[in-house]
Amino acid sequence: MKIVGVAACTAGIAHTYIAREKLMKSAQLRGHQIHCETQGTIGVEHELTAEEIKTADVVILAIDVAITGMERFKGKKVVKVDTSTLIKNPIAFIQKVEKAIEKEDISHEKNV
Repeated sequence: MKIVGVAACTAGIAHTYIAREKLMKSAQLRGHQIHCETQGTIGVEHELTAEEIKTADVVILAIDVAITGMERFKGKKVVKVDTSTLIKNPIAFIQKVEKAIEKEDISHEKNV
């Protein structure tokens, strides 16, 4: 599965980067391709390209705040999760996303 993601916490510091790291590692461990940007106090880092978004099977938003650029994901399957839930058990989260995709239980936006 090809995944793109965005991580952003309320402070835009620690949880943002921890969530990105956990999301990246757990997706890769499960055999998926992933690109993930962060939005925080220093702005956007690892910004997703239009091609990465276009070819993605799913968008994972590990966010606690509103993010910029939501329009980029119009028409994509989007899963939202808060950063602390993702950080606590990233593998289980990725497995839930896999099952939802498999069952085609994600139309446009879903909280897992």
